[in-house]
Formats: sequence, structure tokens, C-alpha cells
Amino acid sequence: MTLSVDIRHAFGDFTLDVSFEAPPGLTVLFGRSGSGKSTVINAVAGLLSPETGRITVEGKTLFDRAQGIDLAPHRRGLGYVFQEGRLFPHMTVRQNLMFSRWFRKGARSDFHEVVEMLGIGALLDRRPLALSGGEKQRVAIGRALLGDPRIILADEPLAALDEPRKAEILPYFERLRDEVSVPILYVSHSATEVARLATTVVTLENGRVTGQGPATGILGDPMLTPLGARAAGAVLETKVARHHDDGLTELSAGGVALFVPRVAQQVGQPLRIRIAAQEVILSRSRPEGLSALNILPGQITTIRSGAGPGALVSVATPAGILLARITQRSARLLDLTEGASCYAIVKSVAIAPEDVGGPDRVSKAL
Repeated sequence: MTLSVDIRHAFGDFTLDVSFEAPPGLTVLFGRSGSGKSTVINAVAGLLSPETGRITVEGKTLFDRAQGIDLAPHRRGLGYVFQEGRLFPHMTVRQNLMFSRWFRKGARSDFHEVVEMLGIGALLDRRPLALSGGEKQRVAIGRALLGDPRIILADEPLAALDEPRKAEILPYFERLRDEVSVPILYVSHSATEVARLATTVVTLENGRVTGQGPATGILGDPMLTPLGARAAGAVLETKVARHHDDGLTELSAGGVALFVPRVAQQVGQPLRIRIAAQEVILSRSRPEGLSALNILPGQITTIRSGAGPGALVSVATPAGILLARITQRSARLLDLTEGASCYAIVKSVAIAPEDVGGPDRVSKAL
């Protein structure tokens, strides 16, 4: 089941011209504010009619300017999760969850399965004013699911939450990605969310698609940094190897041991981790006498110099691609060139808990 988008629309000096496909799993529209992310999702939802183009999902045409097709939002079979829950305050959680079925007669999704998946059984008789921000978003996700949508849209659904509430909600979006068969189109400008959740990443800049592919490939490409070099970071696919008594967890990535602060996952559990480029140090020889535990041999594949003093270096290691943000002076002093051997050094404590997430089971099954 795939969403296909090919649209163009002008707003004064800004022109949106995008074409991409969102396969099963969770596709993130990733870019700076003003890059066109919300405009795309509004066009898919039927809240905006593009000047030209076509939008289809599961073989059904939602919009086709040439053929005069422009289905109303309630006829598109969408589940929409907004930045804020937008629950009906006069209804209980149960009534809010069941409301979406009013538009989708004969919906087959199992109410109890959805409630169990989202952990909201104890909330069913409460009203929205008695819920936390994270609880409201879980109910909003449930309401979207219970309408048996052809596609789920999520427009920066964590933007209004504080960090603890974001950490609460991220695992539910991971389950949604892995357990629901419909495409999920997710708008974000958070590299952490992209690294944790994305099956596919579509990067946008000034209304244009600049890249599309799996999270590990897109986030590891130094030429695709829609939020700038300060937010750059690569994603590694790892597996929990063992837990140590000193509070560290040992991960295995491509046969290489990586040490991170303890994670609450069983041995053998696959995990994704994001390593920020600013947390990676490069050395031409293997360093000795360092406190850093993670020292990975590698080869430089790309060096991207910025307009300022910085450079973004891509390093191929046995664990996967890493990005390092260094100064151009350091690159010259170390004589860093494409193809040169080096070592990438990462402090264990530099890998934050929010940058460690569950595996993307969807893309592995495709």
C-alpha cells in the first residue's frame, strides 16, 4: 500500500513542486520551517487544492487536477493526528475514540486491540481536560486508527509536548509504524524523531524534494542536511549484546562493540541509535589513553566544507556511516582527504537516551 504524491502549487514568491512515494511504514517529511512540509500534508488531506498534479493511495485517486478529481477530506479515508490532540472536550475518551467511525461506516478495526496497543484502557471514562499532553496524543492516535484509514497523517504531533512527554509518545509511533499496514506520512523538523521513527525520509528545501530514502542513508549523507550541519547526525542499526554492571549497555553494530548508557532492552533486541556529528572526533592514528570507549576504524568517503569554518566528514566504518563535524583547519592539519583511513571516536555518554529507539521492522520486511 503506497501513497504517491506529485503536485505543484504557488504561494506568491514560494512555489511547491514535489514528487515522491510513501511506501508502507512511516515516511517523514523532513526540513526546516517554511520548506513546504505542512503544505504537502494539507494537500494530501484535502485542505489545499494544488494548482496541478495528482495524489493517489492504494490505487485510489484522491486528487487529479487534469481529471477534475478532488475528494473532500472526509471522503479520503484519512486518519489525522495534529500537533495538539484536538479532542472533543465534552466527550469522554471512549466517545472521542468512537467518533471517527461515524464517518467510516463498517470500520473493522478492533476497539480493544487499539486501546491495548496505546495503553489507554484506564482513560476511557475520563474527559480530555483530565488528561496529560501525552495521554491526549495517544487518544488522538487511537481515534485516527479506529476509522480504518487508508493513510495516517501526523503534522508535527510531538511539537507541543515537553521532552518527558515526547519520550512517552515515541514508542507508540514506533509500534504504529511496525504494526499498522497503512502508510504514515509524518511531518517533523526533529532529527531525533526522524532517526527513531522513519522507514523512509523525504527531505524538503524551499518547496523541493532534495532527497528520499531510508533513514540510515539519508541522515548519513553529508550533502543532505536540511537543518544545517549543527543538527547533522548518522543512524546505526545495532543489536543489544550485553548489559554491564557499571551501568553501560554493549551494542553490536556490524560486529563492532559500541557502549552506551544502559538501555531497558533485552539482549538480542535490535536497536537504532543516532550519533550526532558534533559528538564525533577524528584521528588519523588509533588514539591511546582516552576516556572515550567507542573507537571505530573507518575510511573517509565525503568531505563537505561549509561557508564558515566548519566541515562535515562522512566516515564509512564497520558499524555503518558516521558523520563528524570538525573545522576545516582540523581537516587540513590532519590531511583528511576522501579515501583516507582514520578513526572515529565517540564518548558513550554522548549518545542520549532519546537517540536510542526500536528497530524499523517494516523496511526489513519489504
